[in-house]
Parts: sequence; structure tokens; C-alpha cells
Amino acid sequence: MDQTLYFILLLTDKLILIKENLTWSEALRYCRNNGMDLVSVHSEEIQRRVMNVVKWASTVEVWLGLHNYCSMNMWLWVSGEMVCYQNWAPGNGTAPENCKLEKRKGAVQSGGDQRWISLPETHKLNFICSRY
Repeated sequence: MDQTLYFILLLTDKLILIKENLTWSEALRYCRNNGMDLVSVHSEEIQRRVMNVVKWASTVEVWLGLHNYCSMNMWLWVSGEMVCYQNWAPGNGTAPENCKLEKRKGAVQSGGDQRWISLPETHKLNFICSRY
């Protein structure tokens, strides 16, 4: 009998690290099916909360609610808001040169200085759901 185990780590009443490795789209669906959304980081305060949560991740990167509208060369949060507060790692945060080749989504590094990075949406990572 194949049994899948789901690891959920509740660290605050607003941010929940899901220690299951899913693609970005699967992570978004998981959060929304459970009455939440992938986390949108609109301020340094929320980034500090994210930094406290991601240190418990089992993957090197953790999905955020960041997605790229390549044709418009802009990043948006799943909440629909533009990215104003910035925490990109050097070389990240710009649209890929060829939009047709790869859809990119935003993640945060779980170690180091915990900057945002752009990854192919098919990577399987832990993710953070938010109750905001």
C-alpha cells in the first residue's frame, strides 16, 4: 500500500510552511484548496516572517506567490499586486530573454541571506501558504 505523508509545520498563525515538494502550480492549488494563498511579500516585516519560516524547509529554495508576466517584463504576486518591495538575489528579478522557452516563478532561498530567486515553475519545492 503506497502511503504519502504530508508534513505541515505551523510556525505562525499567518504563515504555514508546507514541507511537501510540489511544482509552483501544484503549490498554489494546494494553498487555495485549503483556504489560503501562496505568500505575497509586500514589506520587510513580512520578509522577516518568511525568513523565520524558511529556515525549517527541507528544500534549498521555497516557493513564494511570485510569478512572471514575461511579455510585460514584470513580476506580480498571486494577490494581483505588483512587486514594490524588492529582495532579489543578484541576477534575478528580470524576465528571461526568451519568454516562450520557460515559465519562471519566484522562490526564496532557505539558507544564506534568503534572497528571492527566479526558477522554472516545474521545480518541486517546499512552499509557504499564507492566511493574510
